[in-house]
Amino acid sequence: MLRIHFTAEDFARIRFAPRPAPLQELHAALTTVVAQRGGPLFTPWRGRVLRSLPAAADPLADLVPAGRPPSFLDVLGDTMADGFEQIRATSPGLVRSELERVYGAVPAPRWIRGLHAGDETAWCTLRRAQQAAYETVLAPVWSVVQDLHRAEFTRYALTVAEHGVAATLTGLAPGSRLHEGVWEWPGAAPGHSHDVWLDGRGLVLLPTFHHPAGPLLQDTQGHPAVLTYPAGPGLPPTAGRPVGPAEALATVLGRTRLDALRLLAEPHTTTSLARALHVTNATASSHAAALRSAGMATTTRTGRSVTHQRTALGTLVAGA
Repeated sequence: MLRIHFTAEDFARIRFAPRPAPLQELHAALTTVVAQRGGPLFTPWRGRVLRSLPAAADPLADLVPAGRPPSFLDVLGDTMADGFEQIRATSPGLVRSELERVYGAVPAPRWIRGLHAGDETAWCTLRRAQQAAYETVLAPVWSVVQDLHRAEFTRYALTVAEHGVAATLTGLAPGSRLHEGVWEWPGAAPGHSHDVWLDGRGLVLLPTFHHPAGPLLQDTQGHPAVLTYPAGPGLPPTAGRPVGPAEALATVLGRTRLDALRLLAEPHTTTSLARALHVTNATASSHAAALRSAGMATTTRTGRSVTHQRTALGTLVAGA
């Protein structure tokens, strides 16, 4: 069982990652491949990944003996380049301590010993391996991952607005519960319990669409904890899948409300919004109110005139 202990300050610092993190999603996918998670539905995908990974990606397997990756690999960069820069900026002391934690007394491959010593050639080996794996595993489906993430972001925002943070957290993980400031994930780590105290650092929520079983937690002292949790349809995204931004968001918001969100890139009165949507004023007002309650739109009144316009959050969700 995973138990995450919140203070009042931590609840105020919960946030949802606005965009997917390529390296985090890649590591989730490779963890699923190595650990053979996901059951028989993942078998065809796992076979394709293993057959297609180039030799340049082989060094990544050296970093996860017995499925225990060093924590410095878990970063939230918006691009592969950003992510690698964050990894490269890891303090030498943390790199050494994590490699020693992972390997212990087991002799490490030569290039791993190079990382331990801070050798730049070893870091180049890691970067090439990550890029090669990304191009094979994620690049063909990255646009789908972005669409799924945006839909999950929207679902989170709407649930928080309607039900509050506590109900939203437990809704992310069926079977979990929040009790006296502790979020419990039963079955997250079979066979043992793991307690994490946030102590005011806060928590970042990041959905993954390649890791179907339980959360992945990055817990680095001095930084917000990052919880990567399973989301999406339950199967790895596939190239060519007909899930675009409109389809993904319309599933969450409804087609008319999504159209309203896009129209509100410019100010609209209730009447002009209703006319553009081909609905009644009452229906347009209801859609604007729902978007406003989720923080995606604002409403201002001047005399008898009411004007609606989307917020920065609404622009991010709409993808425009």
